[in-house]
Amino acid sequence: MLENIRLSLQGILSHKVRSILTMLGIIIGIAAIIAIVSTIKGTNEQIKNNLIGSGNNTVNVQLYQGESPYDFSYQAAPDGVQVVSAEVRDQITSLKNVESASFYRTRSYCDNVYYQNTQFSGSMYGIDAAYFDTAGYEVQQGRGFLSKEYTNNAKAVILDSTAVKSLYSSESPIGSVIDINGEPFTVVGVVTEVSSFEPVINSEEDYWTYMGTSGGKMFIPGQSWPIAYRYDEPENCLAKAVDTDSMPAVGKKVAELMNATIRTNSVGKEGDSNQIKYDSQDLLKQAKSLQKLSSSTNTMLIWIASISLLVGGIGVMNIMLVSVTERTREIGLKKAIGAKKGSILAQFLTEASVLTSIGGIIGVGIGIALAQLISKIASVPVAISSLSIVVSVVFSMVVGIVFGLIPSIKASNLNPIDALRYE
Repeated sequence: MLENIRLSLQGILSHKVRSILTMLGIIIGIAAIIAIVSTIKGTNEQIKNNLIGSGNNTVNVQLYQGESPYDFSYQAAPDGVQVVSAEVRDQITSLKNVESASFYRTRSYCDNVYYQNTQFSGSMYGIDAAYFDTAGYEVQQGRGFLSKEYTNNAKAVILDSTAVKSLYSSESPIGSVIDINGEPFTVVGVVTEVSSFEPVINSEEDYWTYMGTSGGKMFIPGQSWPIAYRYDEPENCLAKAVDTDSMPAVGKKVAELMNATIRTNSVGKEGDSNQIKYDSQDLLKQAKSLQKLSSSTNTMLIWIASISLLVGGIGVMNIMLVSVTERTREIGLKKAIGAKKGSILAQFLTEASVLTSIGGIIGVGIGIALAQLISKIASVPVAISSLSIVVSVVFSMVVGIVFGLIPSIKASNLNPIDALRYE
């Protein structure tokens, strides 16, 4: 085998230009496939991170009416849905694969919230002490809520960085007063998400999905919620899973525990279009759906790129047939001195596979460089797949064996007397 490889390399080097032109189809095909696969993998990771958050792994369990989140901005609290008890909270926080959990109230639209004469157009949250850590926020200015502010109905408010930009020009927000439904709340801090993404609004559905995020968010202690909104409302749960893959199971289990507290005779039966129940937004499922759509589209591109491998394989077959013709006397001489049919076949198959393997390795290098170039020009993330590199090189070798088979069989079947007489 080593001798066959040596002879193959010797033959390739003796016809450099012809060998390069023969490998060109293989190089282009492998390079295109590596670039496409790397782009697909990078895009899939970006989809996953955009929807789920980089390392955040939070599952939002909200109260739904039918298929839509129940919006307290326009509706009163439904009968039969109560505030989550301490016992249920403990059950949720002790669930398997739950790292932490927070319970909060929210309004997606605030029509009576002002800073001086500027109306706030974002979302309001009534939170507990675990919310900022669970949701992945850190203090940017000022401070977070003190422990006593969570329990003594303090009129304190924290803004996110987007809310600061929408309400303030250049002055510091710390110490200023926000009017929330006629009640003065003092700004004590500004928070920002550790990892976040900017949503792209392409449709009305996207608008409603991200409604309230454009104006930013305000946070007040959960115990202070009745001061601003006059009554207690059912809470949502934000649960942080230990890893991304655990998110669907965590969301389902948390929703089951919270739904067990609802009086079903007051909120509709299972399957009703307007049934009120807690449900989790399965972002991992959405991510996988988008990844599947992205991958199916790019699979077509891979098949198109594979055509060049077919063309390259045909080129290898053509050159190997030429090589057999050129070396007819050499084959006849080998057979005359006792070379067996199998050894002649192995020599030409080895030469074909070495030729395409070299093309595959060069194609991998060009493919990686091409993927990086696409990333810089189009701002598309890429992730080089080790598996795709190995598969590409092996596949290129298989192409050489398959397309080199006919010329190799032709060489091994030559009659030694006819071969020696060949001019």
